[in-house]
Amino acid sequence: MRRRTLDALLTTGGLIVAAVLLVVGGLMTWASSFVDNEVHSQLSAQHITFPAKGSEQLNDPLVKPYLEQYAGQQLTTGAQAKAWADHYIKVHLDESTGGKTYSELSAAARANPDDPKAKAMVDLAFKGETLRGLLLNAYAFGTMGKIAMYAAWASFIGAAAMIFLALLGFRHLRRVPVEEEVAIGSRHTAPKPAIA
Repeated sequence: MRRRTLDALLTTGGLIVAAVLLVVGGLMTWASSFVDNEVHSQLSAQHITFPAKGSEQLNDPLVKPYLEQYAGQQLTTGAQAKAWADHYIKVHLDESTGGKTYSELSAAARANPDDPKAKAMVDLAFKGETLRGLLLNAYAFGTMGKIAMYAAWASFIGAAAMIFLALLGFRHLRRVPVEEEVAIGSRHTAPKPAIA
């Protein structure tokens, strides 16, 4: 095979890989933007606002270290949703239910169906855990949006590298003599001296 043919094939392959990486990067950028916009609009619609700085609600040592950084802000991001779910709702839910899960409270309410307090605790746990789950889903999608953006950056960097290598390949292609051959799969070995 001629060296120029091999170089042309490899260089063209590099440009094809660069084009694919650019398309992937564009799609990942779109996905990241779509997820971020959806998470933001869905969370904004809930009108959840973190307690103001210095408020009594932030004095709880189980809450303050996690929510103080968001004091007074509206909940609009996945990270904020996780903080609210795990360090506000869960803390207050555990205080109200004595740390019992929905399943435990439901079993107790079924064992005593005439107890209105048990039924109220089941309703509270159900609503609290459902809201936590929805907020944690927003956090998960927000995290996927960030990962998509990192993947987009990696794709664009990879595409730039492949374009650079392809340009070097085209430059090298001009310098290779037309008649130069590439020996594929054959080895040139030095002849062994004859033994007399």
